[in-house]
Amino acid sequence: MADFLSSPLASVVMLLAVTAVLVAVGVYVIGKVRAGLRESEPDASQWLTGFRELHDRGELDDEEYRTIKSVLSEQLQHEIDDTDKPR
Repeated sequence: MADFLSSPLASVVMLLAVTAVLVAVGVYVIGKVRAGLRESEPDASQWLTGFRELHDRGELDDEEYRTIKSVLSEQLQHEIDDTDKPR
């Protein structure tokens, strides 16, 4: 048994096992971080409210507000469609 552990094949197997574990941990951590970022991102209705306030204060003109509103309306529709789908 001791001879096998000192062989080059055993070293390669151990290196591959350690690499696989590190990759699995990395994938798990990245998934958790990405999920946290998605949760902290404001949704389209929150963005729209903020831009509406800017428009009301005169910091956005009518054309800019209409453009932003049309883009966010599409995004809001996608968010509504995603929440309507059964999981």
